[in-house]
Amino acid sequence: MTTQRMVLGAAVAAGLALPAAAQPIPVGHLMDNSGATSDVGVPYGQGVADTLAWVNNTRGGVNNRRLNVLGFDYGYQAPRAVSQYQAWSRDRVVAIQGWGTADTEALTRFVTRDKIPYVSGSYSAALTDAGGKSGRQGVEATPFNFFYGPSYSDGLRAMLRWAADDWKAKGQQGRPKYVHMGGNHPYPNSPKEAGEAMARDLGFEVLSPIVFALTPGDYTSQCLTLRNQGANYAYLGNTAGSNISVLRACQAAGVNVQFLGNVWGMDENAMKAAGAAANGVVFPVRTAAVWGQEAPGMANIQQISRVSDPSGNAYRPVHYLAGACAAMLMVEAMETAAQGGGQITGERIRDGFYARKDWVPKGFEGVCAPSNFTPEDHRGTMRVPLYRARVGGDTSGSSTVAELMQAGTMKLESLGIVELERKREWLGW
Repeated sequence: MTTQRMVLGAAVAAGLALPAAAQPIPVGHLMDNSGATSDVGVPYGQGVADTLAWVNNTRGGVNNRRLNVLGFDYGYQAPRAVSQYQAWSRDRVVAIQGWGTADTEALTRFVTRDKIPYVSGSYSAALTDAGGKSGRQGVEATPFNFFYGPSYSDGLRAMLRWAADDWKAKGQQGRPKYVHMGGNHPYPNSPKEAGEAMARDLGFEVLSPIVFALTPGDYTSQCLTLRNQGANYAYLGNTAGSNISVLRACQAAGVNVQFLGNVWGMDENAMKAAGAAANGVVFPVRTAAVWGQEAPGMANIQQISRVSDPSGNAYRPVHYLAGACAAMLMVEAMETAAQGGGQITGERIRDGFYARKDWVPKGFEGVCAPSNFTPEDHRGTMRVPLYRARVGGDTSGSSTVAELMQAGTMKLESLGIVELERKREWLGW
């Protein structure tokens, strides 16, 4: 028996000796700390873990019951996630903080059957049709699936709106050319059709998609294809690690294109790693503020950060803050479930997601953007903040991300917020 299992076993045994109202609340936390998306999975997962630990340390958990967080690194392997879910169901977890698209979609029927709210790091639009009313082929009802922030599809729609305006603002003539790039995998493919349809509606010429793997590699040939196609705007559907390889290869090949990164496709760590090749990449940000900006809720985020960085010196990238907000949505939904002496069950937690409008977790104002969920529509937001990565100097030295941001060598430039219509035909797509 591993040390971790012994500790968890002791915690469970201790809990059995307590009255039901005081027993720890079992919560699952699925992480990718070692797989193909660990470049962004690590900061996001740390944000979730630190936040749940902070809730235990400062609030005594939920309704005076500590959270028993059962963390598992599944290495971005969907079969391992499904297997772990079976173990968690035996542990009677009441909610799960999840991760990737392939595994989240594979577990949708399970969590619906077992009535376990699942807050994923996947923002696949297929997870938003809570009532199963969209009528879209292959899209099932997802009443227990939630995520914090815009869907992949809506993030891409917002960037295409920006790109259409950008093309006009630059005085360009003719139709701009758009191309989807990413791995042949459920995650990068999730918004592909929605994005291409939106691009056509906006007057773009849609080019044949370009495939590149989720892992770093030599993508010179993809960049040459990009140049030969004459693309003007290119969507990067993978996480930052493999996108960095593309950005560097395209810089070396002299490719002049405006890259649009998905929500996991760029962050401050990637800016340092890619250097000047990352300059100008546009991408969505889920939170209302980024690290270092002033906001009423930033003090609590900084305290959460000290859970894993007691010195308070760590710079937290955009994914860390998003993880904290996702965790707090789950916590407040659990608190709602417990009101009036209610039991903290999966169904009551789910209903807690519907209890508020323009929902910002208390104490996180100005950091966590407002969310709205209904029993039919789990699109938490249609407001998409867009940022541009700015790299104005050498990032290859020993300077940390914090030092580079403080010096202004790197910065996140706000491009404003794109407000999308909550179109019914976009639900689940």
